Amino acid sequence: MADVFDKAKRSQVMASITAKDTKPEILIRKALHRKGYRFRLHDRSLPGTPDLIFRKFNAVIMVNGCFWHGHDCALFRMPATNRKFWSDKIRNNQERDRRVRAELLDSGWRVLIVWECSLKGKHRTRFGDLIATVENWLLSDQCELELSAAHFGLHR
Repeated sequence: MADVFDKAKRSQVMASITAKDTKPEILIRKALHRKGYRFRLHDRSLPGTPDLIFRKFNAVIMVNGCFWHGHDCALFRMPATNRKFWSDKIRNNQERDRRVRAELLDSGWRVLIVWECSLKGKHRTRFGDLIATVENWLLSDQCELELSAAHFGLHR
């Protein structure tokens, strides 16, 4: 399928995509803040600059976009054009994600990854269920967890 934008417009659209303060991230942090949880945002002193940092619980939450991190779900599809660039980019992102996760765990942090597909798309989970799962994880001693549509029994 051909791109719906010309080259200049596509460049503008791609440049406007941000790595922090994304809609899924803001939804999660507002819900947790309403429940009384307090956290820091985007601490650059930690590996990978996690989205939310809960020092009280020695926990971090990373909210990952399914496209940028190459998640195996309905929201990810490899672009048809410039395939080598995109496969290299996504593979490098995935390698960095593995390295950052290991560094955080090795330094004693608990790590929760919330995938975008758990919040949007046809197979998204009920938001209340997602936040309850995040809250239960924060209060547990579980070291790591990934939440996606598949985690809640919703499949591709």
